[in-house]
Amino acid sequence: MKDDSSTRDSANDDGLTAAVQEAGAVELLLIRHGESEGNVAATEAREAGVEVIEVPARDADVDLSGTGRDQAKALGIALGRTADAFRPDTVVSSPYARARQTAEITVETAGWPLQVRLDERLRDRELGILDRLTRLGVETRYPGESERRDWLGKLYYRPPGGESWADVALRLRSVLAELNNLGMGQRVMLVCHDAVIMLFRYVLEGLSEKELLDLAAREAILNASVTRFVRPSGVGPWTLESFNVADHLAEQGVAVTEHAGDTSVRPR
Repeated sequence: MKDDSSTRDSANDDGLTAAVQEAGAVELLLIRHGESEGNVAATEAREAGVEVIEVPARDADVDLSGTGRDQAKALGIALGRTADAFRPDTVVSSPYARARQTAEITVETAGWPLQVRLDERLRDRELGILDRLTRLGVETRYPGESERRDWLGKLYYRPPGGESWADVALRLRSVLAELNNLGMGQRVMLVCHDAVIMLFRYVLEGLSEKELLDLAAREAILNASVTRFVRPSGVGPWTLESFNVADHLAEQGVAVTEHAGDTSVRPR
């Protein structure tokens, strides 16, 4: 029989599986990527009342804006002040360019001797046929989908070729299952996207659909913000320590940007 141990070892070099050991992580830092060129384009499109967002590349390849790079550097400076005993042991990022660049700039600026690992389960929600469309664009070009989205709500609506928020939550549950097997004392930083951070809260806190959608309606995840969960024992449930903190940006004179997605989230 062919020995495939080398293949398994290679696979274990990617994503969270690289650190799988016996006990659980004790701290989880969730970072939204810095402002991206896509964020800027989407906001401009909504304000201009146009149907299509003129992004420079496919979603996975959209880079940080200049402001986004400044935000990532400011985040790195702030996190670099963390005592060695409390700095992340592992940094894992969505493979999307804006998240990966944020992670790399942050780690380099902080001076941490860490390699950024990539995990596709942390990628942004897939929008399918609605990709690059503003809400007006969806209502105009796919009125049936607009009606179905309003009827089902954001948690369960899945656009053709895309994902619902519930689909993303399923990915994150598998990420957390691996976090529960990390070595004792592990502090993990995950660099991802606004919807992903909302859904981490949904999963980690056991929120109801209403609680999740109420949260999403009143809060927008800021670019380069930090959300922190802790569990000192390394086992059991997580506790939300802080949410959506971006004070480190204002303190360093860097713009704080919001770039919220569609706020119409509740089923009708």
